[in-house]
Amino acid sequence: MSELKIRTRTTGALAVMPPGGLPTITTPTGGMVDVVTQVSAPGFNPLDLLYASLAACMVLSARIAATRLGVADRLGEVRANVSGDKAKDEPSRIETFTVKLEITGDLDAATKERILADAEDICTVSNTLRGAPVLHATLG
Repeated sequence: MSELKIRTRTTGALAVMPPGGLPTITTPTGGMVDVVTQVSAPGFNPLDLLYASLAACMVLSARIAATRLGVADRLGEVRANVSGDKAKDEPSRIETFTVKLEITGDLDAATKERILADAEDICTVSNTLRGAPVLHATLG
C-alpha cells in the first residue's frame, strides 16, 4: 500500500457583492467564481457551490480510498452527481443530500462499494454535513 503525503493549503472564501451587483467569490489561493441568482443564468448559485463542494470532495476521497486499498492503478473515471431536497419548513436549508458515485475501471462491485463507503468517511465535506458544525457570524 502506498503512503499518502498530506499537504495543507490555505482555505476559505471571500464573497464581495457590489451595490446592485452579484457576489464574486475568491479564495486565498486565487480562485474566483461569479455567483448567479437568475434561474436561467449559467453559472453557480450558492446551493450549486455547496453541491459542488460535496461532489469534488467525494471524487477526490474516492481516489484516496482506492490508493489506500491498493487499487488506484485500476481506478478509472470517478463521477459524483450531487443533488438535494430543500426542507419544506423553516429555517431554509437542504434537508437531504443525494450523492450518486460512478466508478469505472477494472474493479469488482464489492471494491467499488468499499471505495464509496471509504470515500464518504474520508470526505471532509460529507463529514461536516453529517455533523453539527458551529457557525459564528460576526460583523467586521
